[in-house]
Amino acid sequence: MMHVTRPTLLALALMAAYPALAQSNAELMRELQALRERVGELEKKLQQATPPAGQWGMTPEQAAEFNRIAIKTESMQDNFEDQGYKGLTVSGYADVAWIWNRNQKRAGFQFLNQQEDGYYYDTSYIGSASLTLNKEMEGGTIWKLTLTPNRGVGAVLDYKSIVEEASVSVPLTDLQTRLVAGQVPDWSGYEYMQPTLNPFITHNLLFDFTLPTAYTGVGLDLTRGKWWLRAMLANVNETIVQANSRAPALVYRVDYERGEFSGWGFAGLHGKTANYNCVDDDCGKTMTHLFEVDGWYTRGDLTLGGQVGAGMQKRGAITPAFDDEGNAVWRDARWWGVSGLAGWNFTPRLQGLVRADYIRNAKNGGGLLAYNGYSYFDDEAGEFVFGNDDRNGIGPDLDGDLDRGANRYALTVGLKYIVNLNTTFKAEYRFDGADRAVFYDVGSDSFKKNNHLLGASVVVAF
Repeated sequence: MMHVTRPTLLALALMAAYPALAQSNAELMRELQALRERVGELEKKLQQATPPAGQWGMTPEQAAEFNRIAIKTESMQDNFEDQGYKGLTVSGYADVAWIWNRNQKRAGFQFLNQQEDGYYYDTSYIGSASLTLNKEMEGGTIWKLTLTPNRGVGAVLDYKSIVEEASVSVPLTDLQTRLVAGQVPDWSGYEYMQPTLNPFITHNLLFDFTLPTAYTGVGLDLTRGKWWLRAMLANVNETIVQANSRAPALVYRVDYERGEFSGWGFAGLHGKTANYNCVDDDCGKTMTHLFEVDGWYTRGDLTLGGQVGAGMQKRGAITPAFDDEGNAVWRDARWWGVSGLAGWNFTPRLQGLVRADYIRNAKNGGGLLAYNGYSYFDDEAGEFVFGNDDRNGIGPDLDGDLDRGANRYALTVGLKYIVNLNTTFKAEYRFDGADRAVFYDVGSDSFKKNNHLLGASVVVAF
């Protein structure tokens, strides 16, 4: 409409400039005034028909509602940030398990039971519930707290703490170079502690008996391309050091991800750790060295994982030697082991699994990381008493050669079925064996060379 009107005005102006073409000046002025009024009316209607910017297709009522919602959303966002919820994620899981142990003559459900009776391969972290709070702040600092009552890392450390992990990760020069501090679960091996990440119900022998539980200290977390390095100076398996203890241990892990389907890594520990042979000798801790290499491969329906490790602890063997005066002289514990896992997806939801483990632990009556102290001098009886861990199958045959520990092995087969994105069913059969009679059978009150275990569990995570 505007484009049609403006040429008309131009023509009239030309006619006004040349009176001979048409009318008198008075008539021309009247027509011009009428045209101006008409153009003004048309411009006013055009403005009313065109909504303001950002409100196309809205009635005035809809535009007002939109503005109200925008103001409310901004207010909620400000309140969300002010209360600290920005960057906060909450996750967790529950793992309800049923276990049958032949030699223990025990079958039933286990869930949130306490660890005060010790750490065993048929209990370990089975039957747990966990809650994790993870907060990422502006600048990249990450704060993490994981609570796992009775069945977590904290319960293994002191039988009371529900804290599995409490850590901070602070960027230094960039987000790939970080300072880490706090309590961190051990990162060794190819197998994870959490039932949401471990395909089996139980854990492999190296996980249970040759690796630390947790580290408390400070260190660095570096990511460089396909390489990931973590290292700490830390207390091992304790949140505060005891008297006569000053030097932390060096712990580290290096991972290399070859590509989308495979990777490998290694981890180590070098430093003094608790030695229960030294309680009466007031030595508390002795030098320990651990080193392991692990790898994984997942492509299509096939999953593979494996680990090889070795370790030693000074004066950590279960059976001592004796000097000329009959005093016990504690010897070094040494061991090596291997574990391998294979899985195959029969369907996208159903996976079949098999795992094989072996630990060579014959030297000096046996003895693994913190699995010593079973032999002691009985003051009341006035004699030295030899012992072993007769539930886990660690140590010598008490009716045989006391200087030779049992070599352990285990074979586990299982199924894992994914019900939905949050729920997984598991079932497994496990055969544990040794080359010595070191498994105590409570029914026959005798020692055997093997044991059988059945397990089933349901894991629900969010």
